[in-house]
Amino acid sequence: MPSLKMNDILLADALETTRALPDMSIDLIICDGPYNATPHEWDRVSNIQAFNFELIKAFSRILKPGGVLYLFGKPTCVDFIDYRPYLTLNSKIVWYQPSRLGQGRKSYTNNYDLICYFSKGKPGQFNLDEIRVPQLVELEHRRRCENVPSVKNGTYAKTKFNEDGKNPGDVWGDIKQLTYKSKELVSREMLNTVQKPEKLMERLVLASSQREAVVFDPFCGSGTVPVVCKRLGRNFIACDTNPTFVELASLRLAGKLLKVKVMEDKEMEDAQMEVQVQLGFW
Repeated sequence: MPSLKMNDILLADALETTRALPDMSIDLIICDGPYNATPHEWDRVSNIQAFNFELIKAFSRILKPGGVLYLFGKPTCVDFIDYRPYLTLNSKIVWYQPSRLGQGRKSYTNNYDLICYFSKGKPGQFNLDEIRVPQLVELEHRRRCENVPSVKNGTYAKTKFNEDGKNPGDVWGDIKQLTYKSKELVSREMLNTVQKPEKLMERLVLASSQREAVVFDPFCGSGTVPVVCKRLGRNFIACDTNPTFVELASLRLAGKLLKVKVMEDKEMEDAQMEVQVQLGFW
C-alpha cells in the first residue's frame, strides 16, 4: 500500500491502512463502510457482524484512550458480537429519514440508519456547545416543568433550559439525505449509498474532536469527512479502494471539482442516467 500521509486521500484498503497506523495515534474514527444491504460490489460482505467486529478490534488499537469511533450501519450492524473487550458502546444514534420511499410489502420499511457511538474507555470529550440544536419547547412551558416537585428534587434538577439550544439526542431527523439537486452531490452513483451530507459529518467531528486532532476515515468514498476536517481545522488520514472515488474526493478536497451535472438520456431503452462530470481548475 502507499505510504501513509497526513491530510491526503489514499488508494488503499481500510484494514491494511489501519494495521499500518501506530498504536494510540487516532483521536476520532468515522467509519461509513459496507452495510451489506445493496447490490453494489463495494457493499458486499459475507457477514456484516463479523466484518464490523474485525474493524472494531483493529480500531481499538489505534485509538487513543478516550478516542471515539462512529460506526455507520443498518440495525443489525453490531448484533451478535461482543465488542466489550475492545470498545465501549455509549449509544446508538438513529439517523431518521422519513422521506425514504415506503417500499415494504410484508413488513415495515426501514427509514433509518444507525450510527454506533463507541469510545475507548470513557469518551475523552463531548463538545455539546458545538452541536446544540434549536429548542422545540417554549421557554415558559419548560420553566413550569422545571418547577414541578418531582423534577425539581429529582436526578436532573440541575438541567435547565439553554437559550443557545439543546442536546441533539440520539434520534436525528433534522439532517436530511442528499438529493439529485444537492449542490454538494459529487455524482449520482454516490447518492444515498456512498455520500453523506456534510452537516452530518460536521456534527460528529465537532462533538468528538478538537482542532488539530487526527481523524481517520477508512472508507472515505466521496471525501466528505476529509472536506469537513479541512474546513474545521482537523487533520485526517483517509483511504478508499475505488480509484474513481479517490480521484473525485481528492479533486473535491482541493476545491477543483467545480460542477457535477447529471443528465438523463431519454433515448436509452433501459432509462439509465448518464453522469457527466465536468472538472474545472482554479
